[in-house]
Amino acid sequence: MGRTDSAAGHARLIRMPDRALSFGLRAEAYERFRPGYPVELFDTVMTYAGRPVRTALEIGAGTGKATRLFARRGVTVTATEPDGDMLAELRKHVPATVRTVQAAFEDLGPEKSYELVYAAAALHWTNPEGRCSRLAALLRPGGVVASFGGPVQLTDPVVAEAVRTARAPFLESDDVPSPDATPPAPEMQWPGTEFQRSEWFGDVRQSVIERRLTMSARDYVGHLSTISAYLELPASVQEQVYGRIMRALPETVEITADIMVHLARRRGDQ
Repeated sequence: MGRTDSAAGHARLIRMPDRALSFGLRAEAYERFRPGYPVELFDTVMTYAGRPVRTALEIGAGTGKATRLFARRGVTVTATEPDGDMLAELRKHVPATVRTVQAAFEDLGPEKSYELVYAAAALHWTNPEGRCSRLAALLRPGGVVASFGGPVQLTDPVVAEAVRTARAPFLESDDVPSPDATPPAPEMQWPGTEFQRSEWFGDVRQSVIERRLTMSARDYVGHLSTISAYLELPASVQEQVYGRIMRALPETVEITADIMVHLARRRGDQ
């Protein structure tokens, strides 16, 4: 199967939250500085599925970091992404078997169903109204929905505090809050909480793939330049913040980049 496009007009794109579409302005940086996904993630999803997965749909594929993980292991992936710049970058890096569609999640029709629908750090940008029913409509009965991602955080608390102090005059926090306001303490986090409340899904599971990485200070600041909280700042302010953070960092930094994985199965009787 070759690559194809479904043109999404400007009217569709403006329905996406501003922060969701801000990434396209930094597509090349996103590709360069965002960590990829380890094979352990693929194994976690496939073990949960319990059977071979041949077809998958990705929501908000970005530059294709997760697309590559699944497509290179034999899954036929349809990668959807609302931003044209991100999609153009994705096409440079994924196998020719990947089908690409420029569309927001809300614009995807149920004409075809898949064995797996997944989102890599993208589900929280979608419209919560009717989200689970739209996911279910894209899945075959018994099919799997997977959502995974997590923040890249400085491991050393002293360095982390120095960065917070450096950015404080311009940005109080760069976190993305839980979409359903679930506090950090409960065992089940969002979107697992949303799947649990839905009539469409069962067997909801949460797991964490631990990951520690080393980055140069410059690459760490490059990573920050792909985070929506920074992208929303005026360009002149961004440069000030990045400069202040760069001066607060050692030459290399250790980061914690754990991946939280949520899995659920579409009920067969719905």
